Amino acid sequence: MKILYAVQATGNGHVSRAQTLLPYLQLYGQVDIFLSGSNCHLPFDGPVRYRSRGVSLFYNNRGGLNYWHLIRKVKLSEIWRDAEQLPVQKYDLVINDFDFVTSLACRLKDVPSVHFGHQASFQYPQTPRPKNRTWHGEMLLRHFVKASCHIGLHFETYHPNVFMPVIKPEIIRATPTRAGHITVYLPAYEDAFLEKLFLTLPGTRFEIFSRSTHKARRQGNVWFLPIQRERFDESLIHSDGIICGAGFETPAEAIHLGKKIIAIPIQGQYEQVCNAAALQQMGVRCLGRLSEKERPVLLNWLTQGEWIHRDYSDCITPVVRKVMRLGEKIKQRDIERTFLPIT
Repeated sequence: MKILYAVQATGNGHVSRAQTLLPYLQLYGQVDIFLSGSNCHLPFDGPVRYRSRGVSLFYNNRGGLNYWHLIRKVKLSEIWRDAEQLPVQKYDLVINDFDFVTSLACRLKDVPSVHFGHQASFQYPQTPRPKNRTWHGEMLLRHFVKASCHIGLHFETYHPNVFMPVIKPEIIRATPTRAGHITVYLPAYEDAFLEKLFLTLPGTRFEIFSRSTHKARRQGNVWFLPIQRERFDESLIHSDGIICGAGFETPAEAIHLGKKIIAIPIQGQYEQVCNAAALQQMGVRCLGRLSEKERPVLLNWLTQGEWIHRDYSDCITPVVRKVMRLGEKIKQRDIERTFLPIT
C-alpha cells in the first residue's frame, strides 16, 4: 500500500505525533510525508517527499495570535498551485493531519481521505466545548479539513471515533520523578514578561523553553532554555509540574507522566479554549491568560496543585488499526464519500 501522510507543521505537536506514528504506518506499506506549514521548531526525521508553506499560525508576544502576520504569510495562489500539484491520486490512502492543502487537493481530484488527529475529534459534538462557543471557531474546526471520515485523538474517548492520545516512546518508557522544578512552555509570551513574573516566585526553579533562546541562560531562579526535544522531555519527566498552553500533545504527555498542570489557551485560538474545557473536566487548572494578577493562583498551585494521571501507554496500535481498516474500505470504495463524519 502507498500511503501519503500530510502533516500540519504549525507548532510542534503534529510533527512530534507524525514521527511517533511513522514506524507503525510503515508496517502497512510505503509512506511519503507531506509537510505543510512554516512555523515548527522541530526537525522532521522521516521520508518528507513534498513540502508547502500552506497555512500556518503565528503568535504575538502577549499570549495571542498574530493575525496580521498570518494574513501576510497566506498566499492563496501558492496554496492552489500546491494543491493542484500534490499527486494525491497516486496513493492508496491519504491521511490528513489538519492540512488545508491536502484537503483541497483531494476535493479537486475527487480522492477520498482520512482526517486523522486531534482536530478531527471536533467533528463530533460529544467532544467538550467551552460554555461560550464562537461560530467562526466552530466553522474553522469543522470545515478547515474536508475528508471521507474523521478519526480523532483527545484526552478521553468522547466518541467511538475519538481515541486516546498518541504519546512518543521516550515519554512512555520514562520513569517520572519530582525534582522540584516547574517546566514552562508558553511560546506566545515574550521572555521578558515571563522572567519578570517568575522572579517574583523565588522558592521554585522555573525551566522556560523559549523559541527566542539559543543558548541556556539563568536569572535567579529562572532558566531559559532552547527548544530541543530531548532537553524538554528530560525537564518534563523530572518536573513537579508544567505551565503550558492548552494545546494537545504537551498536556497529554504531562497527564501520562502524572504531573500537575496549569494550561493557558492562546488568545484567539478556539481549539485551545475547547481543550481547556476538556482539561478542566479532568481537574486541570486553566487560566484565561497569564498576568501578574495571577501570582496568587500560581503560588497556590505550586503548593496545593493536584497531580493528574491517565495511562496512555497502549493507545497507538488501536488507532492505527482503525485508520488502516478505513483505508482498506476507501481503497475498495466501500465508504460513501459524503465528506461527513462516520459514526
